[in-house]
Amino acid sequence: MENNFDNLIELQKVLQNYGVLITFSGRFTQEVIEELGDAVKKYLETDATSLNVTYNVFSVFIEQTQNIKNYSMKKDSSPLGEQIANSGVVVIGKSDMGYFVSSGNLVATQDVKPLIDQLEEIKQQDKAGLRKMYKEQLKKELPEGSTTAGLGLIDMARKSSQHLTYSIVRVDEKVHFFSLQVRV
Repeated sequence: MENNFDNLIELQKVLQNYGVLITFSGRFTQEVIEELGDAVKKYLETDATSLNVTYNVFSVFIEQTQNIKNYSMKKDSSPLGEQIANSGVVVIGKSDMGYFVSSGNLVATQDVKPLIDQLEEIKQQDKAGLRKMYKEQLKKELPEGSTTAGLGLIDMARKSSQHLTYSIVRVDEKVHFFSLQVRV
């Protein structure tokens, strides 16, 4: 029988090597997001170099976790609903280049191409282009059945000190794992 205590020590070392300060893996509910949000805010208030950095890291964290929760809710009635709902992960860390907020979750295969198209369009923009894209998106009517205005990825790109970084890895024919990193 393995000693779980030793595994935790190894996990902690790995997290520290990657600069991870806070992480959560599992189902994102509104209550979980709020509790984590409070913890993140308190941590950042004692660690961040400026209020602007604290606000941006917190804002990106909230946006990423809300995106995971909203996507899970959208897929709730599908055969993949439970698998997608339990696949979320978020990480806040710090490196020499500043803070980063990374998240990941399973995405249904049919949703991969539209997601890539949206991310690539955002990556093409400079700060002025992102500002224009954001304003244009605000003016659009919500698509039928949508609960959000589709501003999240654009807003995260606006707060990021670099282009958004993402990866999409095929898990099987039904789902891919989507990872997003935002540097603040």
